[in-house]
Amino acid sequence: MPADVALHFDRVRTRGDHKDLRLRIGSHQHRCDSYYLAIDDSATAPGGLGARLARLLEQWGAQIIGLKDAGGTAYLPYDFSDQCTAWLRVSSADGQTAQVQAGWSLIEAWGIVPSSYLATAAKVEDFDPIASARIECTLTELAAHINANRATLAATGP
Repeated sequence: MPADVALHFDRVRTRGDHKDLRLRIGSHQHRCDSYYLAIDDSATAPGGLGARLARLLEQWGAQIIGLKDAGGTAYLPYDFSDQCTAWLRVSSADGQTAQVQAGWSLIEAWGIVPSSYLATAAKVEDFDPIASARIECTLTELAAHINANRATLAATGP
């Protein structure tokens, strides 16, 4: 996995559980649950938690590719909770460089389909950033890093 991007999403335990996922961004770490990923019964949800996590990061990667050249802002969910959700806000003014910031929204996870979250991402209007959870990199590096992270999650199995 490219070492120059200080962003990583992983499973700290391979059985679905509370606090079984971890997002690291810069020096910030956040533990979260796989619960909403595990109960996603939509047609877009592949079998097994590793595959569902890989599907989540596949969507992240597609959003990052969509920012190349044109720029803009994308929201990538990583923590699905009953009363709120946590997101990565990826902003690019020039379509080349990216500022990645973790933060919260009051959008409730029970209304989101993790395997197909794009409609909800467009509705994030109350993003509340976590000050210590921020990195800068190029969109190309970020896309490659997310793709490598996706492959690692897929290999964790069910």
